[in-house]
Amino acid sequence: MTYTDASLDALRRTGDELADATVAELFARGEVGTFNTLMRYVSTAGAPLPDGLPDIAREYLEATRTPPSWVDWAEMEKARLFFIDNNVHISTALSFASMPACYVVPHVAKLLSASHGLKYPSKRMAETGQFTVHLMQPDAFEAGSRFIPAAQKVRLLHASIRHHLTRENHWDTATLGTPICQEDMIGGQMFFSLLVLDSLHRLGIHMSAEGAEAYYYAWRVVGAMLGVDQDVVPRTLDEARRFLDLYMVRHMGPSEEGAHLTKQLIDLYEEVVPGTFFDPIVSALIRHLIGDTCADWLQVPRTSWDTVVKAVPHLLGVLETIEDRSPLGAWALDRLGHLTTVLELSSLTRGRVMHYAIPETLKKDYGITGVVPRPHRWTPPTSTV
Repeated sequence: MTYTDASLDALRRTGDELADATVAELFARGEVGTFNTLMRYVSTAGAPLPDGLPDIAREYLEATRTPPSWVDWAEMEKARLFFIDNNVHISTALSFASMPACYVVPHVAKLLSASHGLKYPSKRMAETGQFTVHLMQPDAFEAGSRFIPAAQKVRLLHASIRHHLTRENHWDTATLGTPICQEDMIGGQMFFSLLVLDSLHRLGIHMSAEGAEAYYYAWRVVGAMLGVDQDVVPRTLDEARRFLDLYMVRHMGPSEEGAHLTKQLIDLYEEVVPGTFFDPIVSALIRHLIGDTCADWLQVPRTSWDTVVKAVPHLLGVLETIEDRSPLGAWALDRLGHLTTVLELSSLTRGRVMHYAIPETLKKDYGITGVVPRPHRWTPPTSTV
């Protein structure tokens, strides 16, 4: 598939027809509060829908309760095993590469800055971590799992943000395109899949091509569940690379919101890391994974650990050698990785299950009060090599 500025411009004008129509009807009938109250207790796949649920919501939930018919379950199992083998590394990449990459896109940073303020700064990281853990469970698409209801609610949450922004004069659609448009949804899918794989490679993690392709495939399934148009989404890692390169060149740049979100991220993880001696490693990891240009745009502090962190791949290489040569070592490291991921997620969620709801107002809940100016198009610097 070939991506051009013109084709991505078309994606900027497109949202999610099914979810947008559902949300618009709920607001028109004044049924958003009823939906949120009833759906708070529907958190597992296969659970009966409660009485009193608005008809339009019931129709949406019935239409989206199953995964795409084209899913290759053998490939999904490969992705799950890849996640188990690399869960700590993937969590590191999501926290210190994927999220900062979102912040480097100014109009995305504006939206994320608003949604971070809903309850506490770690909300976005907690939601992303919990969503990924739900996805990688062996029963993710079976009755009793939490992934499908979470995907259904996140899709409506995105639609509600589009609904508010385009109706309350908070977004210059003519200049910036539709908020959380198809281009941005695909871009987000790339941040949480391809950019994670790039980060694992940068950390020196040994990955098979088969495992990497399976992990990317799993996020294609996620994209389909979240309303991404499968006719335009990259099918292969090569296509994904072309899309992500063009997307970043079109939109990346510095912004006040991006710098603020990055500071929140650094402060949050410095609190998670015991003591203060290792605090600078948070900034150093971000700078190592996203590069100096993006790190400078996000005002990531330079520290004495910037050089030290470059030794991380060598340390991880030693651990992977143990894992490769010893079944017992592999089991122990996988269990340690699982426990570390669980503890990190518990810290971010503060021991709570994250609930995804449709905000009934946006200005009050999200604090979006202005229009994001379109950044000057970024021109890559001249190569110094």
